Amino acid sequence: MQIRHLSVHTPKRELIRNLNLEMHPGECWCLIGRNGAGKSTLLKTLAGIRDIKTGDVLLEGKRLQDWSLRELASRRAYLAQSRTDAFGYTTLDTVLSARHPYHDAHYWDQDSDVQQAMQALAAMDVAALAERDVRSLSGGERQRVAIAALLAQDARWLLLDEPANALDLAHQVSAMSLLARLCKEQQKGVLMVSHDLNLAARVATHALLLMGDGSWIAGPADEVLRADLLSTCLGHPVSAIPHEGLTVFIPQALPA
Repeated sequence: MQIRHLSVHTPKRELIRNLNLEMHPGECWCLIGRNGAGKSTLLKTLAGIRDIKTGDVLLEGKRLQDWSLRELASRRAYLAQSRTDAFGYTTLDTVLSARHPYHDAHYWDQDSDVQQAMQALAAMDVAALAERDVRSLSGGERQRVAIAALLAQDARWLLLDEPANALDLAHQVSAMSLLARLCKEQQKGVLMVSHDLNLAARVATHALLLMGDGSWIAGPADEVLRADLLSTCLGHPVSAIPHEGLTVFIPQALPA
């Protein structure tokens, strides 16, 4: 995925100015910034949900807006920050809906679709909920089902807005570990928004910091996830502490 001279605006201000970077298969990018910096807006733009006004986004060498919706859906998957379930679909049917881009010559789900959906549910530890009404699930269970749908879509590029949202600690770690494995073993490309610096640092190969004034910093995680840059990006001093071969980020205490 190539991002060329991309600028992102709202009617009242510039969120991102002249963004240029390349994401390659096998890379796991973490998108970090304070509230209102433009993280979700950028993710929607890269997913093709929001129009591009200035610049270009090329997916596998082709401009995003030149892909048909079906072709795009088979190449990139998008996890929204929140969702509304208006109808009482089962958990399995909810995940099966992600297989629709592959229904070229048939309408009904095939056995292979069901198998792939069940494998995705199992990967997220919610296979036992396959026949449950999604409206009856807890917030964390529903989030895991949403990630399972993203997995079942079987796209190369995964764009996730706060995937660890509402998950308990064990499932936060397992979900992040799964994304890292998909990058390493299946050469997926991942871009995810995260507010948890320590979870992000454990799996990210690269990071993109949105500084809140239109500027940005991007590069390998070990160069970008630094206490000084994160402090400026997040608007609060951050300390980086080595611990058992890892770097742990903690917010500094405010003066009493």
